[in-house]
Amino acid sequence: MKVVKDISGASIKRSVDSGTEEQRKAVQEIIASVQQNGDQAVRECTEKFDGVQLENYKVSENEIEEAFDSLDSEMVSIIEEAADNIRDFHSKQKRNSWFTTNEDGTMLGQKLTPLDSVGVYVPGGTAAYPSSVLMNVVPAKVAGVKRITMVSPPGKDGKLSPGVLVAAKVAGVEDIFKVGGAQAIAALAYGTESITPVDKITGPGNIFVALAKREVFGDVDIDMIAGPSEIVILADEHQRADEIAADLLSQAEHDVLASAVLVTNSSSLAEQVSIQVEIQLASLPREDIARQSIHDFGTIYVTRDIEAGIDVVNQLAAEHVEILTEKPLETMAKIRHAGAIFLGRYSSEPVGDYFAGPNHVLPTNGTARFSSPLNVDEFMKKTSVISYSETALEKNYQKIAKLARLEGLEAHARAVEIRFDKEK
Repeated sequence: MKVVKDISGASIKRSVDSGTEEQRKAVQEIIASVQQNGDQAVRECTEKFDGVQLENYKVSENEIEEAFDSLDSEMVSIIEEAADNIRDFHSKQKRNSWFTTNEDGTMLGQKLTPLDSVGVYVPGGTAAYPSSVLMNVVPAKVAGVKRITMVSPPGKDGKLSPGVLVAAKVAGVEDIFKVGGAQAIAALAYGTESITPVDKITGPGNIFVALAKREVFGDVDIDMIAGPSEIVILADEHQRADEIAADLLSQAEHDVLASAVLVTNSSSLAEQVSIQVEIQLASLPREDIARQSIHDFGTIYVTRDIEAGIDVVNQLAAEHVEILTEKPLETMAKIRHAGAIFLGRYSSEPVGDYFAGPNHVLPTNGTARFSSPLNVDEFMKKTSVISYSETALEKNYQKIAKLARLEGLEAHARAVEIRFDKEK
């Protein structure tokens, strides 16, 4: 790993894939085809891009039963326990409508309403992500969303991963479709004969999924366009190099564009971690991916002290931040920008990825400066409520009229004045 002692301008420097003009055009054509031809276009795209012919691409109850039968009972129990943890955490986020009243008869408030429908995209094919199902579906269910539709690309056998199907059932998804790519996003946004359109689409995907989400945004809402995974570990001289190296590699194995960064006040620890990364890389099944990630984006920043390290962490504004210091709670209080913070050596990042309960759909590429993890609020909308009595309006209508005329909107002014026109 690169060791950097000059921390000025510290950053996670990656060229995030925003797609080529050719890819954008291809996505636009797919979306237009699905809008015009519905299920037929979805089937044709599935055959073309996934190599699978499916007449009926909705997952049947039999397929779900087979998924449960194929997983051992312990794994099902683990998925259920993870879902419970995620549900418990997100239940604490749920807010209620509120209203206030004044003596003059004014009532103001905010009405919270769950979205009617949400579409969840789950990556598939050669990979399986049950955790992605739970993290996207459970907060929506906690918010009160009534209809959740899940889409995921089928494998070469025309089926979805058993783990994904079990997680979907445990989370409470009723409508599951074996369809992926831009065609799945188009179907969720605009509907087909089989898929009813939704109001919001969440979940990660490849560049074609990301481009499709950008295209349909405005007709529907989306969660975010997430970049490659990243981890920043802030560690003092008392920490174990082998554990730090393992945590760095847990993110590096995601993607060649993933970023694994150590910030430390110890040159000795920096050297030991660099050695441990090389040792552990040699036995990783995804060595090629992790090695390129470490080579291109793996960095160790050596700072004069932990306070300077905190400044670097805030500058990076990373998706995952691990704090490995003598007093991690005190250090955490000074961290302003992070998607998720992990405290102490027993809070390794995968604990949050899979099981603890907080959401693992997090802001990346520095966007933790201004955005938050996926949460219950993402699946609710807020409506302002205004009720003025005659007394309240009479006290204020002339002020309102003057503000309206300041903006040149005479009809606005007359709309409040007419209620007190003595000659009407």
